[in-house]
Amino acid sequence: MKTWNAKPNEIEKRWFVVDADGKTLGRLSTLIADTLRGKTKPTYTPHVDTGDFVIVVNAEKIAVTGKKLDDKMYYRHSGFPGGLRQRTLRQQLEARPTEVIRIAVKGMLPKNKLASAQITKLKIYAGPDHPHEAQAPMPLEVK
Repeated sequence: MKTWNAKPNEIEKRWFVVDADGKTLGRLSTLIADTLRGKTKPTYTPHVDTGDFVIVVNAEKIAVTGKKLDDKMYYRHSGFPGGLRQRTLRQQLEARPTEVIRIAVKGMLPKNKLASAQITKLKIYAGPDHPHEAQAPMPLEVK
């Protein structure tokens, strides 16, 4: 019996929508990362992008546990000396709520070229509206 591998032209890409209102950041990010990679499908192949598209709405209403709002830090560097900037999770949610989820999901993907293609299938919106109604996204089960 031969080993079966998914071919890029055989893969059916579906669209899912997730409401992040009141969901825990890490648990939601794990579910999104698995869906982007295609690990929820029986045709999962590690070296082929078998994942689906994920739309996240209400990113500004994400929940975290403990004291993470004030203790968790986000860093970025301009590339110049003294260019390190830092924000707490609370400040990051006020300034750029979509980046909180994007960074969490990106850290759960593999560190290779395949992950670059997979992260482009993630669409995040701060409010309840999104422009992807034509794709007829299905709700993603969050347990």
